[in-house]
Amino acid sequence: MLSRLDRYFRHTKTWRAEKQRLRAILLDFPLEEDLKWRQPCYSFQGANVVILGGFQRTCDLGFFKGSLLDNPHGLLVPPGPHSQASRQLRFTSVEEIEEKEPIIRATIANAIEVERAGLKVDFKQKNELVPVTELLAKMESDPEFRAAFEALTPGRQRGYNLFFGAAKQSKTRAARIEKHAARILEGKGMHDR
Repeated sequence: MLSRLDRYFRHTKTWRAEKQRLRAILLDFPLEEDLKWRQPCYSFQGANVVILGGFQRTCDLGFFKGSLLDNPHGLLVPPGPHSQASRQLRFTSVEEIEEKEPIIRATIANAIEVERAGLKVDFKQKNELVPVTELLAKMESDPEFRAAFEALTPGRQRGYNLFFGAAKQSKTRAARIEKHAARILEGKGMHDR
């Protein structure tokens, strides 16, 4: 009988050969393999170390504490412009994986050592959040809104602030704030139900 992970690797539609090759490399390390967030995830002593994913243009190894890893070849990249901890190694073919296998293995070994040493990512703190001008104006004019926004978790505050600030025009930023004010007053993040 096939395990959930064996079924995943047998039936995955995107980047099947690349994922299978990366899995073979990962299984050479003292990592526990599990399916988390519908993706193969590899942990060391209970802590998530790396996740294997396939996207439209690349097959990726995502390192949860990638910002702490050595990156002498410059191949570890943040998944997005606001990523603080995670970093990815991206691939477009089995041949590329085989060519970069020594780098992949060194990065995985480094990630395990980071976990073994108990290192933590130094995330930007809540007080480092600089609210966009329109958000500050809304908080100054509406004390209830201010209290609700400040009661949100730092991640939710940051998510809203990034979303509001991504708009190019002030009127769009203000409209986004008004649209989401009720959710903020309910203590919900942008993606909460």
